[in-house]
Amino acid sequence: MISGRRYRKPQFFVTEMHCSSTRFVAVSSVFILRYEPLPVTELRYLPDADDVTTFTATVTETTDDGVFLDGTYFYPEGGGQPSDRGVLEWEDGVADVIDVRKDHGEVRHDVELREGTLPDAGTTVEGRIDEERRRQLSRMHTAQHVVSRVVLEEYGASTAGNQVYPDRSRIDFEPASFDDEDLALIERRSNEAIDRDLAVVKENRPRDAVEAEVDEGRALLDLIPDSVDPLRVVEIEKFDMCPCGGTHVSRLGDIGRVSIVDHTSKGDDTDRIEFELEES
Repeated sequence: MISGRRYRKPQFFVTEMHCSSTRFVAVSSVFILRYEPLPVTELRYLPDADDVTTFTATVTETTDDGVFLDGTYFYPEGGGQPSDRGVLEWEDGVADVIDVRKDHGEVRHDVELREGTLPDAGTTVEGRIDEERRRQLSRMHTAQHVVSRVVLEEYGASTAGNQVYPDRSRIDFEPASFDDEDLALIERRSNEAIDRDLAVVKENRPRDAVEAEVDEGRALLDLIPDSVDPLRVVEIEKFDMCPCGGTHVSRLGDIGRVSIVDHTSKGDDTDRIEFELEES
């Protein structure tokens, strides 16, 4: 391991040491270290292909229980959204994808082998994402954007954190101290926005343009490294815009209806709202 990154085993030679990620060259008895990073997995669902649930890709590496691909439509856990699940299938094997995580620029598909042996590098695989789980998470994530915008507009409270699940989601707001009337208003305003069936646009935009346009309280841009440019943004037509890498529906009408089911104080002027979605 070097600098906390994952490297494949090096092969050693008399005058040089080589591996796929690092190269050591002997010069006058001094070793010069050159970094050659592992391939970066293409996130093919970005910026606006998060409705794709079947695809083919090429294996770049396998471990005892993980598969790395040259590109993937599986969403890796992050940004308050759990990973997709599904299946990888190849000529003589099948594996269930039980978790997906980012690993220093690559995406690791944690798998449980169902048939055969794990595929070698270079093997073509077919990926099938659990479509219903993806749909539920996309509905929930877009609903979170709607509720966050409503709370910002009505109470000036920013989203301090969020976590979406297929069946329920939560958002932490600050500064906030909601009562029952506030919760009823938030639910009503959110559903009024959903009833307008506004379009949801997902696209990459230059970072400086996003920084100039995004409203204060709708983005934690200081947490996104300056090197990330352009930024993928999710814009709800004439309603909301913020940087986000998650999966989303294409129109608000696909969400259903928001139902606030719980509310707790987390202290320090922070309130948590939990909500579920009902099919429209």
